[in-house]
Amino acid sequence: MGFYVNPGNEGFKSALNSKIYVDKTGLIKFTNSMLNSEQRYIAVSRPRRFGKSMAAKMLVAYYSSGCDSRDLFKGLEIEKSESFESELNKNCVIFFDVQGMRTNAKLKKYTGSYLDYLQGAIIKELHKLYPECVSLDESSLANVLSEINQQTGIKFIVIIDEWDCYFREEKNNTKLIEDYIIFLRGMFKNGESEQFIKLAYITGIFPIKKYGTQSALNNFKEFSMISPGSLAKYVGFTEDEVKALCEKFDMDFDEAKRWYDGYSFSNLKSVYNPNSVVDAMFRKEYQSYWSQTESFEPLRQCIGMNFEGLRDDVISMLGGRNVKVRTNTFQNDLTNIKNKNDVLTLLIHLGYLSYNAENSSVSIPNFEVHDEFTDAVAENDWGEISKAVAESDNLLDSTIEGKSDKVAEALEKIHSDCSSILAYNDENSLSCAITIAYYTARSYYTIIRELPAGKGFADLVFIPRKNSTRPALLVELKYNKDVYSAIKQIKEKCYTGALDDYMDNLLLVGISYDKESKTHSCIIEKFEA
Repeated sequence: MGFYVNPGNEGFKSALNSKIYVDKTGLIKFTNSMLNSEQRYIAVSRPRRFGKSMAAKMLVAYYSSGCDSRDLFKGLEIEKSESFESELNKNCVIFFDVQGMRTNAKLKKYTGSYLDYLQGAIIKELHKLYPECVSLDESSLANVLSEINQQTGIKFIVIIDEWDCYFREEKNNTKLIEDYIIFLRGMFKNGESEQFIKLAYITGIFPIKKYGTQSALNNFKEFSMISPGSLAKYVGFTEDEVKALCEKFDMDFDEAKRWYDGYSFSNLKSVYNPNSVVDAMFRKEYQSYWSQTESFEPLRQCIGMNFEGLRDDVISMLGGRNVKVRTNTFQNDLTNIKNKNDVLTLLIHLGYLSYNAENSSVSIPNFEVHDEFTDAVAENDWGEISKAVAESDNLLDSTIEGKSDKVAEALEKIHSDCSSILAYNDENSLSCAITIAYYTARSYYTIIRELPAGKGFADLVFIPRKNSTRPALLVELKYNKDVYSAIKQIKEKCYTGALDDYMDNLLLVGISYDKESKTHSCIIEKFEA
């Protein structure tokens, strides 16, 4: 057993010993099906906190001949697979964490390049195992693996964690980046590597670097936050998995969904942030755990970029809307951000936005990430928006107290303040501005836009959280129409039928906007059954 070559199973063993372990060993069945095939090159990209390293350690524990992991997989999903026995601890595995190796080189004050350190450390271990094949004078890991394969016939499973570290941490070191691409191509994209690679599994935050429209390693099959394909259920926790955890730990599932759900893929509609769910179960409290594990500095920098249309899109998403995005121009690094589409795509890969492939749009996924956006907007000194958010508690209080004049006055100011960013005389901007105006109401309500109700769709519905004494709110918006027609429509189209549980504590709120005078009117009525 070595540290890099045929490592042990301690990493996976630690996961199994944790109070919470969600079985994701089905991934092994998938990788087994790819062995020695044209599809044996696999690149998986995920945000931080989404279990990338855990999956890599699991694969190491299963494949590595440097340990005996049979008991670890007992009772887990992969044990039921026909392929389980065929590869269990029968492979020569090379596993390294690029971020960890970079850190080690710094701590040891290594004066050479990071790549020399990385390759040298692995070659030393290979020399001990295959002294007749490996010379310590050799500096190319790809050459060493090729030589071992030629002399022994052994094929390797190579697993790399944080493979994109240099693109993130050394983004301005062009020499290192170029050398790293050459290293990866030597390992995975030439005639010799086809002979010695049985499986390559690399994982990081970004998909593989692009040059123009081409991938630097176009033989890899990529599974990303934009297109996770058949690996979608391994991105995070599924809804059934979270329900089971909530039941086990006696936690409110609806709150878990509000806080941590929101990542949606074509074949899996609800994926949860796994790190935050685990922390919530441990601590018995729903809150934002994102900021405890990741600085929001990348988000602050991204939304502060001065690209045309970016601020408008961010405000629209804060207002609960989806915005269109083109993801194909992003170069999968931090040095070639050229337009708002690149920024939005970057935020998808960082986990700050959820991507909807069906209509090529993005949105803020959940309440936890909404908090991060609010902080980032404040840090970027978006005065009008930050002020609206700060004053939204007062607006909610005025609404509940039936102070329609104060509500109209506040909405007029907020809508006017947003006009420098949003198209002022657009009906969607009115809806967006009002959602921002009631921003902190998310803490007390589930806010639903365009809720199917009665004979149509209610514009905005505020459903109180469990055990709340606050009234439900049914809000109808009118554009260039009398404010009383809003209340009339609520009643005539029977929108209140969607809120049967709140009939004794329900407020009807009509809001109108006059395009010519740019004034707002409001009327608030207590519903009488």
